[in-house]
Amino acid sequence: MPHTIAIDCMGGDHGPRVTVPAALAFLRTHPKACAILVGLEDQIQPHLAAAADVGARLRVQAASQVIAMDDAPAMALKSKKDSSMRVVANLVKAGEAEACVSAGNTGALMAISRFVLKMMPGIDRPAICSKLPTLKGHVYMLDLGANVDCEAEHLFQFGLMGGMLAAALDHNERPRVALLNIGEEEIKGNKVVKDATELLANSGLNFIGNVEGDGVYKGEADVVVCDGFVGNVALKISEGVAQMLATFLKQEFKRNLFTKLAALIAWKVLGNFKRRVDPRAYNGASLLGLRGVSVKSHGSADVYAFSQAIARAYETVENGVLERITVKLSELQARRGLLPNSKESA
Repeated sequence: MPHTIAIDCMGGDHGPRVTVPAALAFLRTHPKACAILVGLEDQIQPHLAAAADVGARLRVQAASQVIAMDDAPAMALKSKKDSSMRVVANLVKAGEAEACVSAGNTGALMAISRFVLKMMPGIDRPAICSKLPTLKGHVYMLDLGANVDCEAEHLFQFGLMGGMLAAALDHNERPRVALLNIGEEEIKGNKVVKDATELLANSGLNFIGNVEGDGVYKGEADVVVCDGFVGNVALKISEGVAQMLATFLKQEFKRNLFTKLAALIAWKVLGNFKRRVDPRAYNGASLLGLRGVSVKSHGSADVYAFSQAIARAYETVENGVLERITVKLSELQARRGLLPNSKESA
């Protein structure tokens, strides 16, 4: 069955010169997919000269406004109702698309997605979830910045949503779910984490307890849960370390003639290393907890990275992630009544 993705072509640092070629690249590798390109038509059309081979699966939807990266979320929500970002969310709500993707302002995308798509029954807050590389494959980590202050119930909901996402995308019915903490022992952590531990332990999920920061990249869990403050700091530190190591490697290999020769000999190994840790391959963070699929791309994404974010949205729809989360929520509410009723679910 074909799935349609609505793409905000105006978002991010590069706009249509990256988003449109990325959409075409995605369509060529996903022959059953369709796309709706949303934005200023006069800026989108010049990049469609090579779109003949995917023409039947592609259409352009005009939007008269663009949300800037520094626009306040509240202002973007109230004053730019015909922005490309708002239109892609509206397309999902109307059923014309099954997912939307944007590289634009994170706060604005979160606010618009929450306002337009609404929250799932039983979920209080959306969470940003992304896939990260580990020594054993990858891990899904959330929340990565949407919720700075969380209660135990929120972490519990994040664990449930992350678990269902991992189960669907990795075809693993019992993904290991863990809480990010300052120690593996149950006595470690603040009251929120300790209370969340009790909730997750009785959730029916494959909850394995706490994991420390180094355990994230060792692959000790399939899903790692934390509040948005901790998650965002951990993510940015990881990105900084990766950039630092890459810079150090380049500096050392360029140091003299002998190191340059060594680099030439190790070229294939270095290439494989780069592919394994390339952050572009993991681009695309899901905003979980909404009644529709909304994916956030990194603002500086290039064509390859943005196409990966579109693919992330497509696989989320194709594997029925929302349906899995809905079923799990219903089961838990029926059996234990652990989840508070969302005010937005009515």
